[in-house]
This record gives sequence, structure tokens and C-alpha cells, in this order.
Amino acid sequence: MTFRLFWFVGNLNTFAQIAVMDKMFSFDEIMGLPSRFRANLINKVSGYKPANLIGTKSKSGHTNLAVFNSVVHIGANPPYLGFILRPITVERHTYENIKETGFYTINQITTAIHKKAHQTSAKYERGISEFDAVGLTEFYHEDFYAPFVVESHIKIGLSFQEEQLIKCNNTHLVIGKIEHLILPETAILEDGDVALEELDTAAIAGLYNYYKPEHLAKYGYIKP
Repeated sequence: MTFRLFWFVGNLNTFAQIAVMDKMFSFDEIMGLPSRFRANLINKVSGYKPANLIGTKSKSGHTNLAVFNSVVHIGANPPYLGFILRPITVERHTYENIKETGFYTINQITTAIHKKAHQTSAKYERGISEFDAVGLTEFYHEDFYAPFVVESHIKIGLSFQEEQLIKCNNTHLVIGKIEHLILPETAILEDGDVALEELDTAAIAGLYNYYKPEHLAKYGYIKP
């Protein structure tokens, strides 16, 4: 157990409880941890994340499907979403297909398909479609090039807009514009909110753990 001096404002009993029960890590201590332990720890402490499958198709027609826990909202006007891609030091079929064709889909993982969705994280050869390998179904909307996942309740078709290199660790932020949004009309509320709890939505925490979120409350626009 590591102890350090730090400023604390509050009840001394609370302070004593924190000092006894909490484990503290410095940057150097984190970097000194075994690599798999460190990866699990740092991926988990940021909390629950959205669970999505990104669907792509190469110019030669090979489809690809991969699980991502890093999809983030970029903006609503116009509508953009982003996701983080790990360093391009090995083959990244999702990234290569996006750069080749300019199109991809983001498909929300449900609790009903989370096991199949996670199986897409395996390193399949380029010629093998994860759709076929894990038993999920391709769906194409109008003339949009990239495949959607039939079993997903929220399907988003995007066109590639830009990427930003994150220099501190050589990851990439890939940003796309929403071209198509498909979801059950019954889940869209009057104010545009989406009742995710009605859509069997799953969440990811860490690298391997899946959860079913629970709606706690909804608050109005807050003013001082």
C-alpha cells in the first residue's frame, strides 16, 4: 500500500478511510505494471463506454466487422461522430477499408448479440468476413457502400471526413459525418432524446466486460 501526503477538505474520519482503503499509483508506478494488468486497469477506470460494431467493405468487396469501445460524439450541427484507432503498426482492416472507400457504419451492440460482437475482436484473415464468422447479418441501405448489422437496433452510416494523429501515443481520431441514421421510431422521444433502455443497449467497461445499463433519471436544462 502506498501512502502520500495530499490536501484534504472534509471529515477526518473520511480522510482516514480513504488513506486506509485506497491504492494510489503514480505515472511511473503505472508504467511499471505488467502490460496486460496495466491495459486492463487503465481501460476500466474510465468507466462504462458505448459498445459498437464498425462495419466496412474493401474495394474488392470483402466485408469487415470489428468491435470498438471508443465511439464519441463530436458535434450535432453538422452531425459528426469519432472513434479512436490504435497505432497503425499492424494491419487495421477497418481503417484501411475506410481510407479506401470513404464509408463505414457504426452499429450499437445489444445484450442479445454481445457475445457474437466480442468474437469480432479475433484476428481473422482479410479474406474472412466477421459477419460470416460470428453469425451476424449484413444489411445495405439504398446505395450506401458499407454494410450495416441487421441485429443492431441503432445503425449509423458515415462518410469519412478527417483524422487527427494523437502524437502522445500515435493513436488516431477518425471523424465521420452521419449520412444515414436508422433506429426504431418508438424509441425516439418528443424532444429528440432516445430511450436506450428500451433498445437492449449494452455497454463495455475495460476490454472484456459487458454490461446492461440502467436508466437512473432525466433532468431538464440546468441554469445557475
